[in-house]
Amino acid sequence: MIIRKTVHARAGLIGNPSDGYFGKTISCLVKNFQADVVLFESPEVRIEPNRRDHSTFTSIADLVEDIRFSGYYGGIRLIKAAIKKFYEHVLTHNIEIPDRNFTIRYHSTIPLRVGLAGSSAIIAATMMALMDFYRVEIPKPYLPSLILRVETEELSIAAGLQDRVIQVYGGSVYMDFDRDHLEEFKYGIYEEIDPNLLPPLYVAYRDVLSEGTEVVHNNLRERWERGDAEVRKGMDRFAHLAEEFFQALKTGSHRRMSELMNENFDLRAGLMRISQANWDLINAARNVEASAKFCGSGGAIVGIYEDEAMFERLQEAMDEIDARLLKVEI
Repeated sequence: MIIRKTVHARAGLIGNPSDGYFGKTISCLVKNFQADVVLFESPEVRIEPNRRDHSTFTSIADLVEDIRFSGYYGGIRLIKAAIKKFYEHVLTHNIEIPDRNFTIRYHSTIPLRVGLAGSSAIIAATMMALMDFYRVEIPKPYLPSLILRVETEELSIAAGLQDRVIQVYGGSVYMDFDRDHLEEFKYGIYEEIDPNLLPPLYVAYRDVLSEGTEVVHNNLRERWERGDAEVRKGMDRFAHLAEEFFQALKTGSHRRMSELMNENFDLRAGLMRISQANWDLINAARNVEASAKFCGSGGAIVGIYEDEAMFERLQEAMDEIDARLLKVEI
């Protein structure tokens, strides 16, 4: 039996990064990119390396260039951590599983380290494949929380539930991470959205190494935990932006949604350092009157374009800064 699982990239439309701070967000899957995991029975447990995990280089310069593009980590650590957390879940819940081993391999087309949830896609696909292989059921609302713990507990990556929720539920989802609800039920309040209600969306990104999520969010987490008033106020506003966006979505007000997306980025820029490369992406979009905000932690942006004429202008602007542009398929 060969098990194949596919999980797509994610774009945070509004409210992020408040998902890690009891806020509210809306996000959608980006079908244009995906992570695939293949798992099949074998005599031993084997994780096959992907090209991102290679350790042979033609020269020191080649090694350094690989680090600049891919960072220090490939996907093997993600898969190892996911397997460990899955096994711990089985033991904790006294679930009997067959005495079987497997080989697992992965492939991903999700651009690296640009905030499109490539890491969580690999982890989610691995977890889903293990569930099928061992015939273990994990209720849908709980699965994103288990996937999140792979990163926060095993890999010490500061992250929120948003990416894992959308990659489990699919399509587009409004997420309320109310603190009382989270602490009582261990998951948020998730409302699926008809993707047909969404306006025309684009994603643009640059093939330059951005800061990893763990770098961007750790400073924010420190400030939150010590009660930084600016951060606390900002997270509250992020959550309200998601509420307002959800209402604008129901009435079909694309203009209001665009304004809220722009405000989301402006608020973030007031709280955190934004690199020049990321500012170039934002400004390229806003100069042609398209809205723009980060998909995740930086490196890729998402926004609304009004029509084909605006998209053509957007394409010209992105070409000038060597950025890639695509229409979002949900």
